[in-house]
Amino acid sequence: MNVETIDTAALGDRSYLVHDGTSALVVDPQRDIDRVEALADRLGVRITHVAETHVHNDYLTGGLELARRHGAEYLVAAAEDVSYARRPVRPGDTVAVGSMTVTAVATPGHTEHHLAYVVTHAGRQAVFSGGSLLYGSVGRTDLVAPDKTVPLTRAQYRSARDLADRVDPDATLHPTHGFGSFCSSGPATGAGSSTVGEQRAANHALTDPDEQHFVDTLIANLTAYPSYYAHMGPLNREGPGAPDLAVPEPLRPEAVRGLLDAGGWVVDLRSRVAFAAGHAQGTVSIEYGDRFATYVGWTLPWGEPITLVGGADEVRAAIRDLSRIGVDRPGVGRVDGLPTTSYRRAGWADLAARPARPVLLDVRRADEHRGGHLAGATNIPLHDLVRRMAEVPAGEVWVHCASGFRAGIAASLLHRAGREVVHVDDEWDRAAEHGLS
Repeated sequence: MNVETIDTAALGDRSYLVHDGTSALVVDPQRDIDRVEALADRLGVRITHVAETHVHNDYLTGGLELARRHGAEYLVAAAEDVSYARRPVRPGDTVAVGSMTVTAVATPGHTEHHLAYVVTHAGRQAVFSGGSLLYGSVGRTDLVAPDKTVPLTRAQYRSARDLADRVDPDATLHPTHGFGSFCSSGPATGAGSSTVGEQRAANHALTDPDEQHFVDTLIANLTAYPSYYAHMGPLNREGPGAPDLAVPEPLRPEAVRGLLDAGGWVVDLRSRVAFAAGHAQGTVSIEYGDRFATYVGWTLPWGEPITLVGGADEVRAAIRDLSRIGVDRPGVGRVDGLPTTSYRRAGWADLAARPARPVLLDVRRADEHRGGHLAGATNIPLHDLVRRMAEVPAGEVWVHCASGFRAGIAASLLHRAGREVVHVDDEWDRAAEHGLS
């Protein structure tokens, strides 16, 4: 048995291809399945089965399309209400994938009908735990409904322990979440690999003997999660098709100007430093990187058209990333020759040197702000800023976050709205070094 990992760092998730040298099972594939197909081709294995541990909250699945393309059996929990044909899987069911045996285990908690899959081959075990048992923690339990969070957290505690009891200590563990995804709950470690035995010694779901203490602690440490999650479950139940990853012909500058004049969302993918120094009036800065799709989907109004501006490589990668959360076929534009503008960047030293404190906007999450903030700072989390723009106090606004990344997006949104801004592009931990409190 060989386990291959397909990492999606942009969303903090992993998919897996497990094979015996001939036949392969794919677990929790992301929507851009060309990566999985290329891996299977390179290994010379046939994809005969595709499995979902749960209906995903943080991305669109590629499972249905992958199964269709390869004539594979699509394993989805029988209890899930989906609109497409699949092999309905119940806890305890076993499936043969070549010479491997796959056993479904009920692991409710992250979702109500969550399954884990234990793959056995030649005396070895590999556990594909989805959003159940992660490295150091478990998947968050507040994504289904507020009134179900407590019972799901109790179920998560029991599921993790039951799963661990069913397998050998040296069984390798392969979670989908826990690598930066907001589907994880603290203290997920994001380690590269682990076994069930290692988790028995380190994972609080397995080391905390008090269920109520575990429930209280996990719920108390849940933080805000991206608003686009609300759309992922329904779309996954409908069955997403293949994404269109083609880069469209760029719009001419005058067409982009028309979009900007109409209030459209034109996203500049360059670094926040380059954007602050000069950009087309009305554009928004969301620099391309691992968190690009997350903050597009969380910050900008869902469903409104988006046009991308940037280098060819960044545009191509951004289109792929956005497809994973259902933002399909964004436009691409050129802005050469359009009117430009800029705003200041500063550090904590610049703020400390001012004789009086200006309007200070903290765009970190509410839990981050509660953990420590500057006196007089207004807290409007970045993901709320578009709809709460009127709450930003009058005057020049100095906007900060924890590292400068979110503040760069916020500064561009404020500037787009006609506000005078200064982007504090500095690490939050350095504020105290300059006597700021």
